[in-house]
Amino acid sequence: MPEMIKSPADLKTAPFDPRFPNQNQTRHCYQSYVDFHRCQKVRGEKYEPCYYFKRVYRSLCPNEWVDKWDNQRAEGTFAGRI
Repeated sequence: MPEMIKSPADLKTAPFDPRFPNQNQTRHCYQSYVDFHRCQKVRGEKYEPCYYFKRVYRSLCPNEWVDKWDNQRAEGTFAGRI
């Protein structure tokens, strides 16, 4: 299991967010990805509350999207403001 999941009880989906009331969670996925990286940039990589956003985007986003965004960030071509 990944390091942040210590037991099966830790497996949870993202909670309801009133900013994204519709069934389509694409925007919630993207915004959580951006929020995680913004939080780490501002607070540092060891700041534990940032990992809330990581859990949310890992729950909502397809792995292919996350891999693509990670590659874009590494290459400096990611469209979002982080």
